[in-house]
Amino acid sequence: QVYVVFSEELKCWCRALVESVQCQANGYQLRCFLVDYAKYCSVASESIRVLAGAFAKIPHRAKRCRLHCTKPLTLRIDYCENTAKIGPARRWDTAAIQHFRKLLE
Repeated sequence: QVYVVFSEELKCWCRALVESVQCQANGYQLRCFLVDYAKYCSVASESIRVLAGAFAKIPHRAKRCRLHCTKPLTLRIDYCENTAKIGPARRWDTAAIQHFRKLLE
């Protein structure tokens, strides 16, 4: 279900899908995907609202997607042995993301 959350970064209300909920000492923290900005953000539970009828029918501008069979890699440098090896990584590094965005442009 799509909700409306207030994004501190964008300083506006945005449509969002709730990814996860975490219990904090002062309430709940929600991890959300902003469907019109293709961004992830965390918001407090006080900053979420139910989306009004007609606005719920507007199609999303962004969709979550992944590259098929493409895994992140990283360059591991061992200064002691003076070697460099490419190996698997848990996340894409910033340089790879920037390079991919330049290719898309």
